[in-house]
Amino acid sequence: MSKKDAVILVECPRDAIQGIAQFIPTEKKVKYLNMLLEIELFDWLDCGSFVSPKAVPQLADTEEVLRQLNTSGQTKLLGIIANEQGALRAVKSENITYLGYPFSISEVFQRRNTNASIVDSFERLKGIVEIAHRNKKQMVVYISMAFGNPFGDFWSNELVLDWMDKIAALGVVEFSLADTTSEATAPQITELFEQAILQFPALHIGAHFHSPKASSLDKINAAYLAGCRKFDGAILGFGGCPFAEDELVGNIPTEDLLYYFDRKGQDKIISLGGEFVNLIS
Repeated sequence: MSKKDAVILVECPRDAIQGIAQFIPTEKKVKYLNMLLEIELFDWLDCGSFVSPKAVPQLADTEEVLRQLNTSGQTKLLGIIANEQGALRAVKSENITYLGYPFSISEVFQRRNTNASIVDSFERLKGIVEIAHRNKKQMVVYISMAFGNPFGDFWSNELVLDWMDKIAALGVVEFSLADTTSEATAPQITELFEQAILQFPALHIGAHFHSPKASSLDKINAAYLAGCRKFDGAILGFGGCPFAEDELVGNIPTEDLLYYFDRKGQDKIISLGGEFVNLIS
């Protein structure tokens, strides 16, 4: 496989566990995340969140978890932030390579997710990017609701591309088009990725889909054939945003990504699936 065709796989345990009400002990999280790191199946690991513990109490121990992770392998760590205060916390961690910021083009969801309007969120992002670059961290911006939304907010491909253009002008190179509430169809995915990749050939544009398992392979296929080479998933397809309308729509199953890209490691994923069930039970 050429460098151009090389696929980056991102495992998202942070997304999988953030909405679980019963607090998972720190030591259990550390054990599970270290198992994910040890198998070296993933290029990136979305492992924590530097947000208010009132908003996401399950991830209030992210800094302590990070201090205990074995990062001697090739997998890079990503942490989610929602404001400048979170960015200042995140850059103190030597283990973190990427800071992920959810930028929604749905006004309703942006307010639900980060308690800010879209315009305010963009101004906030300017400060976050400065903090990240000053501390030699890389930014990843998730364009949330990139394929539509259930709230009645205006949406179009052109709106997505316009905001990507504005954000890229800040010096952001890494993006993910996010389908938080599983609005996307395969034809929509094809169309938007083809347009985005054509308009922004220098950017790295990934896919973060929430999807019922029945349609996950179709969505992976549509994005890949349109040129996407970075995919987020979660073991067993667990997850669902606690700030979205439908919390039951989980992530693309990691098992489906491994199957589609014909990567070895199914036996390891089966084992880790059992560990994940133990983690949340």
